[in-house]
Amino acid sequence: MEVMTMTENVAAKPTRVSGLVKSVSQSLMSFSFSIGGLLTGTLLILYFNVFSIAEAPWALILFPGVLSVRGAIGGLFSGHLSTGLHLGTIKARYTKNTRDFHVLIRAVVTLALLSAVAIGAGASVFGVFLWKATPMDFVKLLAVVMATMAMSVVLISPITIAVSVFSFRRGLDPDIVAYPIISTIADIIDTACYILSLYLFFTMDHVGFYVIGIVDLAFLSLVLYIFAKNLREKVFAKMIREFLLTLVFVTVIVNVTGAFLQEISGITRNGTQIYIVYPALITTIGGLGSIVGSTATTKLALGVIRPSFSSIRQHLNEIGGAWVASIVMFAFYFIISSSISGIFTLGDSLKYAAQLLVTNALAAFTMVLVSYAVAVSTYRRGWDPDNFVIPIESSMADSVTTISLLIALTAIV
Repeated sequence: MEVMTMTENVAAKPTRVSGLVKSVSQSLMSFSFSIGGLLTGTLLILYFNVFSIAEAPWALILFPGVLSVRGAIGGLFSGHLSTGLHLGTIKARYTKNTRDFHVLIRAVVTLALLSAVAIGAGASVFGVFLWKATPMDFVKLLAVVMATMAMSVVLISPITIAVSVFSFRRGLDPDIVAYPIISTIADIIDTACYILSLYLFFTMDHVGFYVIGIVDLAFLSLVLYIFAKNLREKVFAKMIREFLLTLVFVTVIVNVTGAFLQEISGITRNGTQIYIVYPALITTIGGLGSIVGSTATTKLALGVIRPSFSSIRQHLNEIGGAWVASIVMFAFYFIISSSISGIFTLGDSLKYAAQLLVTNALAAFTMVLVSYAVAVSTYRRGWDPDNFVIPIESSMADSVTTISLLIALTAIV
């Protein structure tokens, strides 16, 4: 009955005003949690000294990568939960769930470790050119990233399950609501875990070193156990295999994002408002992409839309609703960050507003096309879109938003 209801809802004519209003309202509700991105930016400002540790020249460059890779895993988790809830392969309850649910959790834990190794290796390769990285730099970097991933997967996974199940039980669409809410909460937690890992490893002498080592060893042992027990599980193996294809792409993208973030810090004379609002911007654009992509994958799974790019015309309610909601949120970020940073003159306010508006226009347009194209192309190839859409778009969103912001800051001076 739930699947039939969902089918009837998504099959409704996309030109109906009520459908657009519903999309805007649910998108705004989920994007409202992106305000928490301002807390992430505040943490970045308050603990900026941790990102400036001499022994960790990679700390700031790696920061977007940590958020992106963890967001990609969270996107895979959220996407599978949403689709599973709609199709009935995952039940809307917290205990005694289906076999698919438990396989998904094991895959998420495994991918967290694999992603930590991938981002560490990728950052080290980039580091050879950017800061003359040495093998010891790779060891330190990997230790910090693994500890960050271990702590975040323990803290964020229960929240992901709770938000997805709660929204589905309340008659909301988890494809629209879940990931934008979770990604904001995850960014805050990931930032705190990353700062804590850096602080422990580099400022607490031997005590911090051993704490990080114990966390890493426990994480590695758990993943090896899971991998050994589930290697012949077809769904588990397929999920790992397909996400590894995504991970190669994500690893390159996240390092590019870090490089562009360095460029932004270099051209901004007073970057306080940019650093405060930056995590909220990438979270909102990532949320927009997830709404477009996740709702498209559900429609494809239900057979409501054809797997062709031209069917995007049947998806305009979701696209329009998410985009309008993102513009409203960008306006809110402008007001809050301007107040915090002390931007009160008319000229500075207009310039800053124009920079954010251009950033939104460039980033949102790009992510709509990317998200829908990935959903359709992966489905046509017989792959599971949930293993690709949100992981790719969330990582792309970080880079696209960062590049769009850099273009806006450079063009509007």
